[in-house]
Amino acid sequence: MSNKTMIRESHVSRTAAMALMFLLAIYFLLPLYFLIVAATKPQGDLASTFGLWFSHFNLFENLSTLFSQGDGIFARWALNSVIYAVLGAAVGTLISALCGYALAKFKFRGREFLFSVVLGSILVPGTALALPLFLLFSTVGIVDTYFAVFLPSVVSPFGVYLARIFTVAAVPEEILESARLDGAGEFRTFFSVSFKLLTPSLVTIFLFQFVGIWNNFFLPAVMLQKESLFPITLGLYQWNHQIAHVPLLQESVITGSLVSIVPVIILFILLQRFWRTGLASGSLK
Repeated sequence: MSNKTMIRESHVSRTAAMALMFLLAIYFLLPLYFLIVAATKPQGDLASTFGLWFSHFNLFENLSTLFSQGDGIFARWALNSVIYAVLGAAVGTLISALCGYALAKFKFRGREFLFSVVLGSILVPGTALALPLFLLFSTVGIVDTYFAVFLPSVVSPFGVYLARIFTVAAVPEEILESARLDGAGEFRTFFSVSFKLLTPSLVTIFLFQFVGIWNNFFLPAVMLQKESLFPITLGLYQWNHQIAHVPLLQESVITGSLVSIVPVIILFILLQRFWRTGLASGSLK
């Protein structure tokens, strides 16, 4: 095969790949664009205007209506989501880091079997565990509390799996042996040496858990009844079911959906330097 033919095939393949990526980008961004457009419209324009084109700009009025709806309950839902997601992701990341580190650096009987159990638990959908968790939490009396949503959120088998991979890739045995020879205990070695080396990777785990908890709907729907404890996802779902009786809630549901994705976007932008490094180290392993 001549060089000219190889160059032509390479150019065609590159063009086809770029075209496919462009189509996929449109496919994934189109719902976001529709949400932005719809959130800027007044209630009356939602059905009377084309869905993908702007009409009267009413975003600030929609935001004012959203945060005043139901005595400002949306702000409470947003705060609940922040509490669930930030604390749950932070504690869950720490637990995942400790478990992954132990599975990667300590040799003990049953280690590979335990890791296999962790891998197998990744395949179990969260919906399958919601009812057993509800029965368990009902027994101990913490249903319809913050703990009913928080406690299941801090356990992430996928986070443990990632932590083990990242630990093997980023923490050399020589550094650990040096710390131990200097008299450092295992916890001190982890927090003073390994934790710093794992920081970019742990940010990646934190982001995965944050997004998972922030978007979680089924678990809060099973565990919570008090409206004041709802996260944004469950609160907007409740409003959406009331649209038939209160049509004006439709614009608040749309605007609230737009507001709900803003923290996730901001977090990814702020932490992109770390999570890109974490993904790269995991892929190299």
